[in-house]
Amino acid sequence: MQFTAEHRQLADTVSRFVREEINPHVTAWEEAEQFPSHEVFKKLGNLGLLGLKYPAEYGGQELDFSYSMVMAEALGDCACGGVPMAIGVQTDMCTPALARFGSEALKREFLAPAIAGDMVGCLGVSEPGGGSDVAAVKTTARKDGGDYVINGSKMWITNGMKADWCCLLANTSEGAPHKNKSLIMVPMNAPGINRQKIIKIGMDASDTAQLFFDDVRVPQANVIGQEGMGFTYQMLQFQEERLWGAASSLRMMDNMIDQTIAYTRERQAFGKSILDNQVVHFRLAELRTEVEALRALTYRAVEDYVAGKDVTKLASMAKLKTGRLDREVADSCLQYWGGMGYTWDNPVSRAWRDGRLVSIGGGADEVMLGIIAKLEGTLPRGG
Repeated sequence: MQFTAEHRQLADTVSRFVREEINPHVTAWEEAEQFPSHEVFKKLGNLGLLGLKYPAEYGGQELDFSYSMVMAEALGDCACGGVPMAIGVQTDMCTPALARFGSEALKREFLAPAIAGDMVGCLGVSEPGGGSDVAAVKTTARKDGGDYVINGSKMWITNGMKADWCCLLANTSEGAPHKNKSLIMVPMNAPGINRQKIIKIGMDASDTAQLFFDDVRVPQANVIGQEGMGFTYQMLQFQEERLWGAASSLRMMDNMIDQTIAYTRERQAFGKSILDNQVVHFRLAELRTEVEALRALTYRAVEDYVAGKDVTKLASMAKLKTGRLDREVADSCLQYWGGMGYTWDNPVSRAWRDGRLVSIGGGADEVMLGIIAKLEGTLPRGG
């Protein structure tokens, strides 16, 4: 992938924003288990960072997806995982289908304010009974007059406690599970919506909610694109989500390695620094090599995506590798910090907790393996 001066300028802008507007507050936000998303998103919107790939008529920059990847990677400089994830939901998870298939009215009502940072969005796919099995969602949207009447519950919803709108996947008919679903834009101030905060083991600064919909009415005009195409639209959104997840983890892993090198160089044991042990500096060299290999895979997938190619397999591979490498880098680095690595506020222990989600959210590792195996033609017949 060829990086332009504009790519580098964008990366510098995002990294500076992280240093000045996010990292000084991370400790307080982690303790509060939330961050001021409306305030932070408005600052990002003022810099034009929430709509890099979206049309100028809605406030976007009309750039290609490679710029979203550059921003995601630069967000890896955040001292926690929760805030970047919340930003990524806004830019690359709950808005792609709206921007690509939504009506003019929906884009004016929901996309433009999201790009400006005036509204916070969330994506409603996972449910208490399952997350990765998208075809099995139970939430329904029944037609009544000119409205949909929505009933059901959504789980693990990033930004859910503060979101102004939800891009919701629901069953709009009794047909086949891959053809009976629609994506619907739901204002979160609609009567019948309740929210419950979920406490997690990591990503503390990012608010996560279970959402309850009890006879919630929205106009049928709020459906994105064609009714019954929601499953397909969501699979397309997943491609950008998975690529974003891979890109956003790269610098985080590099930073873990950098911090571990610095710490083990200073920490003494048995008359020499921890870093002087070959088992340590060889292992760190190996981990750095793995991160660079993942970076190359991610860049290739993004380049193909920008070129209009189907990147289902490459995006799934990048997502799979990212989740596993996140765990490997964090666990190995934590070991070299010794007892300090086992303390709650250590940067590596925080990354260890936060990074564990990557192998679960946006499609678990096992789902990625199933997609790759299917595209490789290695599944057993009938699989």
